[in-house]
Amino acid sequence: QVQLVESGGGLVQAGGSLRLSCAASGRTFSNYAMGWFRQAPGKEREFVAAISWSGGITYYADSVKGRFTISRDNAKLTVYLQMNSLKPEDTAVYYCAADPAPARITTARLVERWGQGTQVTVSS
Repeated sequence: QVQLVESGGGLVQAGGSLRLSCAASGRTFSNYAMGWFRQAPGKEREFVAAISWSGGITYYADSVKGRFTISRDNAKLTVYLQMNSLKPEDTAVYYCAADPAPARITTARLVERWGQGTQVTVSS
């Protein structure tokens, strides 16, 4: 199974950028579709972005299209989320997700594996 550890969160001003990383352990990493979700206080966990096992297919929530980019490096067992033009409404805990079934990776209640989360705070 895959274990996930996020890093790269922090405090940034509106309009700034951050890059989140999710380091995975386990030899089956390349068999997993990977994703990022976020959860703001008092809100449900929501889908942000996902990437197929090969990296050839990506999906984004409408709220982040054109600003966020998901990528992965299977040799390094790592998935990334480059976040540009950040807005205060992007403030949340960001979670890395993994699932062997691509059809489940965009739905929080179906995802198999989660990281512990990393806080992103965007000040206005």
